Amino acid sequence: MFDEILALQQEFGLKRTQAENTVKLIDEGNTIPFIARYRKEKTGSLDDRVLRELYDRLLYLRNLHEKCEQTKKLIDEQGALSDEIVIALENAKTLSELEDIYRPFRPKRRTRATVAKEKGLEPLASLIQLQLSDNVHKEAEKFVNAEKGVDTAEQAIEGAMDIIAEYISDNAEYRKIIRDLTINRGIIAVKAAKDDEKSVYEMYSDYREPVQKIAGHRVLAINRGEKEGFLSVTLEAPTEEIYKKLQTKIIVTKNDELKKLLTDVIDDSYKRLIAPSVEREVRNDLTEKAEESAIKVFGENLRQLLLQAPIKGKVVLALDPGYRNGCKVAVIDGFGKVLDTGIIYPVPPYNKVEAANKIITAMINKHNVDIIAIGNGTASRETEQFAVDLIKKLNKKIYYIIVNEAGASVYSASKLGSEEFPDFDVSLRSAVSIGRRLQDPLAELVKIDPKSIGVGQYQHDMNQKRLGETLGGVVEDCVNSVGIDLNTASPSLLCYISGISSAVAKNIVAYREENGPFTNRKQLLKVAKLGPKAFEQCAGFLRITDGTELLDNTGVHPESYPAAESLLEKIGCTKTDIGIKGLDLSGKIKDTKKLAEDIGIGEPTLIDIIKELEKPGRDPRDEMPAPILRNDVLGMEDLREGMIMKGTVRSILDFGAFVDIGVHQDGLVHISQMANRRIRHPLDVVHVGDVVEVKVLSVDVKKGRISLSMLTDR
Repeated sequence: MFDEILALQQEFGLKRTQAENTVKLIDEGNTIPFIARYRKEKTGSLDDRVLRELYDRLLYLRNLHEKCEQTKKLIDEQGALSDEIVIALENAKTLSELEDIYRPFRPKRRTRATVAKEKGLEPLASLIQLQLSDNVHKEAEKFVNAEKGVDTAEQAIEGAMDIIAEYISDNAEYRKIIRDLTINRGIIAVKAAKDDEKSVYEMYSDYREPVQKIAGHRVLAINRGEKEGFLSVTLEAPTEEIYKKLQTKIIVTKNDELKKLLTDVIDDSYKRLIAPSVEREVRNDLTEKAEESAIKVFGENLRQLLLQAPIKGKVVLALDPGYRNGCKVAVIDGFGKVLDTGIIYPVPPYNKVEAANKIITAMINKHNVDIIAIGNGTASRETEQFAVDLIKKLNKKIYYIIVNEAGASVYSASKLGSEEFPDFDVSLRSAVSIGRRLQDPLAELVKIDPKSIGVGQYQHDMNQKRLGETLGGVVEDCVNSVGIDLNTASPSLLCYISGISSAVAKNIVAYREENGPFTNRKQLLKVAKLGPKAFEQCAGFLRITDGTELLDNTGVHPESYPAAESLLEKIGCTKTDIGIKGLDLSGKIKDTKKLAEDIGIGEPTLIDIIKELEKPGRDPRDEMPAPILRNDVLGMEDLREGMIMKGTVRSILDFGAFVDIGVHQDGLVHISQMANRRIRHPLDVVHVGDVVEVKVLSVDVKKGRISLSMLTDR
């Protein structure tokens, strides 16, 4: 019998009640962020990453079960369903195993085997296959029939062998043996498809690696090289071992004639029918695993990018660089409001540096600018040099920072961008986006399709539906883990909150505009289309800073307000004692388990309430490393081997991390240069946004490559 709970329990190492409760919560329509944050007692405190993996696996298992039942029905309709087949289907762990079992019963196109069966050669095939005759040629003569197109005994034997070849190909056990051997002992062999043509795939022009060892990023690179016509790829299977295994399984006779026939039919079945499909299956499997691994890395990169520390309360002058169309300027106050805009032409082909200096200096003085944010796109290097030269002439201390502008142009040309700034040119919207994403990366980046933010290599080669679901889930988790201000959040941010749809997000903003700021969370129930279930899912993640209920500025869920009040009473405090900075509860609570029992809640919920009371309105991003602010510029040509520098991790891949050291070309820290121990993945050591100390190992200015090491001996 199908037991999805047992399967999840075993795969994730859970107690049965954990798996049962989690599946029930999902089936009741609760969101992953809500389950992770407010149902810890039921799930055993599973975090959002594990819950999403469990959810994906649950869907797969249910799909597998549904496919199993459909397959039973299809085989039964043919009158071929046996207890043995039912057991095999129910024990199948993957969709490919189900496919193997169903293969003999699948309606086929007209094949050599079906033609042979039409000629009445199936009994002869059975005789040969069962190895019951010592004189096959003599038996074959009985099947000679000119009317059916069988003119000789040799033709009868050939037809019978076609039938046996297809049987071998359709046998699930044999295919599993072949697939396992190919995976465990096979070699991916790559050659250049075009002679003497230079490409980024040069390292794969004569490349071999075992199937079992090939890394996901190499699979994706080889796939792209093959798709673009630069590489030719084959899978070399251990054919000798495969033949021996099949011969051992199939051949039991001592008769030389039969042995020869069966050896030939095994060879034909493998080369003609099995090898091409197994190669496709193995390569597809490699690709799926590589994509899944890459998507996970993309997700982690995006998570860390969204959770980078915001630069709060600073006035930012944002520059969106450009050559012919000029450099767009936007000044944004500490709350994200646009104060000023303009266009300057300090770089080629115009080189109007003096005019640009006057405009930017005036803006800096007028609005008391703290930081200059420069987009990293076209003309970024020249614009950076202009900014550095300008900073040196100013009387006040100003820093600059290069901001990744990936997706800014997508936002600026979007419907949302035009709704936010209907009077702004598209390029000016980009400048605003660059400045705001420095001030609050999360609030600004949620306005852009996650796939456009640029979080990894080969993302356009991925299963776009799967990639979109994963990245969307990451954005949802990040927004809810931080929490947002109900009275200032944009619809783009609100629609990522647990339980809030795009339509409801717009209704919240409309309610705000019509009735003024929310003064307590209960007012959410007055918003159109926001019912009790949606309120349950979203309320804990929405903050109200100056409301009538002090707990509304915390992550405490309204359902736990009585518990929070009971806690305050037991420690001799009131809600007004929370204040802006929160309570100092160190030393006041010694036994959380007993206290939780006294209050009547679970210990995980109590611990979360305590954290919220200690830091109301806390932003977990404040604990992340702040971005590096600069006031001078370096180029690749200024780098020397052995230099020690500080840099910011920009992206992470399976083989290493790219680090921005301020020279307009990110350097690569290979996984082998990350730690003095063996690590499984770069994510074990670094995260996007981390500030790290690196040593320059080598610089190739022509190819634009910088090799770095985090093993600085310091």
